[in-house]
Amino acid sequence: MVRAKKTLGQNFLMHARIAERIAMVSELSSSDVAFEIGPGTGMLTRELLKRAKKVIAFEADQELFEKLQTDFADDIANGRLELVHGDIRTFDIGSLPKGYAIVANIPYYLTGEIFRMFLETENQPISMTLLVQKEVAGRVAQSKKESILSLSVKAYGTPKREFVVPSGAFVPAPKVDSAVLTIRNISKKNFKTRTDEERFFAIVRAGFAHKRKFVLKNLAEAGLFSEKMRSRLEKLSISAKARAEDLPLPVWLDIAREE
Repeated sequence: MVRAKKTLGQNFLMHARIAERIAMVSELSSSDVAFEIGPGTGMLTRELLKRAKKVIAFEADQELFEKLQTDFADDIANGRLELVHGDIRTFDIGSLPKGYAIVANIPYYLTGEIFRMFLETENQPISMTLLVQKEVAGRVAQSKKESILSLSVKAYGTPKREFVVPSGAFVPAPKVDSAVLTIRNISKKNFKTRTDEERFFAIVRAGFAHKRKFVLKNLAEAGLFSEKMRSRLEKLSISAKARAEDLPLPVWLDIAREE
């Protein structure tokens, strides 16, 4: 048995039925290419191979990579599994086939970076099914109070917390429970240009700069406030004393528009 490495944030999923359930909610079809980040012991990989046309699995751990090559030798030989070794943060996303779907149990410390990498890229996945911290899944998918993280995901797709996975399902067991988060309907429809995209995120970050201050005050301090923004908020019946967390995605998209 390969031991988990803390430096890589490894927590191996050890329950086959949970792996099966993750694969089921991913809604993969026999024509899909699944991209798995950190296959680990291959528990989820086996379930993905039952459903997808092909699985591309990206593993950073050399020892695990070699073990996976042995364990899945037949699937590799027949072209249904492609194993890639390296650091996902330096991976060329453009090399993936169009229309791929991400299904993965990712290291907690890479969650935000993986969201950014795959949602902001031109070669976006059609969907993402990720096993993340329960708190993160809840924060992204909830609708009452927004955050930079939730808005960053919702700007590109529709998130949903599917189900909770207890810490005891992993070896070693993490200190917190996890949850499966799906993101569907992924696109860049909210942004006509890269400039629009950059402006939106600059305004969101500025709006959340000081949590206790009103959003217009934060934007003014960042030099991003305009009377057009105030006018738009008034038309939407949004109070000038609203805080950043109170504004849903459509409002942020509206005040970020340049006209």
